[in-house]
Amino acid sequence: MNKPSAASKTPASGIDPGLPVHVAVIMDGNGRWARQRGMPRVAGHRKGADAVRTLIRACAKRNIAYLTLFAFSSENWKRPKPEVQRLMELFVSALDKDVKELHSNNVRFRVIGDRSGLDEKIVQKIGNGELLTKDNDGLQLNVAINYGGKWDLLQACRSIAGRVSEGTLAASSIQIDDIESGLSTAGMPEPDLFIRTGGEHRISNFLMWQLAYTELYFTDVLWPDFDEAELELALTSFSGRQRRFGRTGEQLEAN
Repeated sequence: MNKPSAASKTPASGIDPGLPVHVAVIMDGNGRWARQRGMPRVAGHRKGADAVRTLIRACAKRNIAYLTLFAFSSENWKRPKPEVQRLMELFVSALDKDVKELHSNNVRFRVIGDRSGLDEKIVQKIGNGELLTKDNDGLQLNVAINYGGKWDLLQACRSIAGRVSEGTLAASSIQIDDIESGLSTAGMPEPDLFIRTGGEHRISNFLMWQLAYTELYFTDVLWPDFDEAELELALTSFSGRQRRFGRTGEQLEAN
């Protein structure tokens, strides 16, 4: 991995205004990629891990400040137990091998999701990785594990309900900021660009609140085949869009 340039020391600095600050990705298609080649599904997940490393390098090189990857959803527990077990083993392997490299390249590593449903060994390794990289100020890599957008909103609502019950917040005074401060992405900018590989056109319970004004990009390319050239296609699509946030095109052009 190439070390990010000095311009990436502060996440918002050195970023091409035509590039997104925050990219969110659903990495879909590992199983189909393996099936097309007569391989077990786990082979697709291993190849998909290589694509993750490629994407991290490519985003760091472009000084993209935040990258959020949907690695394992709260619904993925419904998959066959052997596949879930192999995925968890891959997570452990990646935490052992990759976090040190992320740290050496000034990447801050974070996990978002419900850790109470994860094996204690994985939770401990996640905590170690976050602690090791907490002071890095290059690319912030968020990995969503046992994550669901509905779960995220539920946690925010519970936090607000607790404050109302304690008397520190009046129900009539609840604002959007109160919800956002309770989300797992609190303190981060909302994604500018959402990418989903594998040909499906839905967000699948990922960052439901945060994607309200995000530009959506869907590709038929299966995740293990998503390389830097495919990322460039997504970024080119993003750069050609007019982001109005409720305003008219004429207003933007006038400004």
